[in-house]
Amino acid sequence: MFYRTAESVSPKHPDKLCDRISDAILDAYLSADPNARVAAETCGGHGVVFVTGEITSTADSIDIPAIVKRIAGENVEVHTKIVKQSPEIAQGVDTGGAGDQGIMIGYACDETDEMLPREVVLSRRLNQFIYEKYPFDGKTQVTIAPDGSIDSIVASFQNVSHDELESKVREFISANNLKGKLELHINPAGDWNQGGFDADTGLTGRKLIVDNYGPRVAIGGGCYSGKDPSKVDRSAAYMARRVAVDYLRKRQAHEVLVRLAYAIGYAEPLEKTVIIDGKPEEIEDYDLTPNGIIKYLDLKRPIYEKTAEYGHYGEGFDWDK
Repeated sequence: MFYRTAESVSPKHPDKLCDRISDAILDAYLSADPNARVAAETCGGHGVVFVTGEITSTADSIDIPAIVKRIAGENVEVHTKIVKQSPEIAQGVDTGGAGDQGIMIGYACDETDEMLPREVVLSRRLNQFIYEKYPFDGKTQVTIAPDGSIDSIVASFQNVSHDELESKVREFISANNLKGKLELHINPAGDWNQGGFDADTGLTGRKLIVDNYGPRVAIGGGCYSGKDPSKVDRSAAYMARRVAVDYLRKRQAHEVLVRLAYAIGYAEPLEKTVIIDGKPEEIEDYDLTPNGIIKYLDLKRPIYEKTAEYGHYGEGFDWDK
């Protein structure tokens, strides 16, 4: 065993604001056109938000600035640069192939009810616990000692005094009966009132480890937010999680890792490996083509803005069940 640490960021963190904007744009297009091809990227900071990307859709009245202002505030200046999907990419996707090459990782373990690493769940639940009362920019971090006890907790939240925040953290510790060294670092750089886009810039896809399984588990590297399900970066990653959950349950395993790999324009994965408690085998009895995944998980729905808030796994989405 070794020390294990994971962090979580609130929905008002600048990177999460960008993820949420990108996925809200995706949801708006899917609501009007379930077959929309969307790849929306957002960069924001210091009063300005820039949205760029490739969108091909029959919907032509999506008010992107209004979506941005709903999430980032009415006073931001919005710039957009949207073009249609590349015809070279489209020709591979139109025939049912993957929208890009890539490696997608799925993971599940029996440490928590969420089937996620304990440090990931604790850091996220603490963040959500604080955010419920203080809905501002904030970050949390939990370190677990080799014996399973809690070594340290970090909490930094905007517009909350040190004493108020420490009280909230101790309330969480008590409610969850956490034991250990419990060294607390509360607003360690001092109390702060400037957060979000006022304090820093954000970018879609810059919190990939937070979005996935924490730093203990390798990821394929692809961003999720702003991408429609024809992009296997997203859809195949969700399917990999579903497969990992299924194998964890039916094999009564402690830990399951799934690896899927795709080539652009090809439907079938080049690799479909499941590693069950350290023993690899080939995945069987699943349709792992992009179209098969989309149909199985019903991914052409406007369900994505919520995934951008606190991670894509362990929050009760269909691929977790």
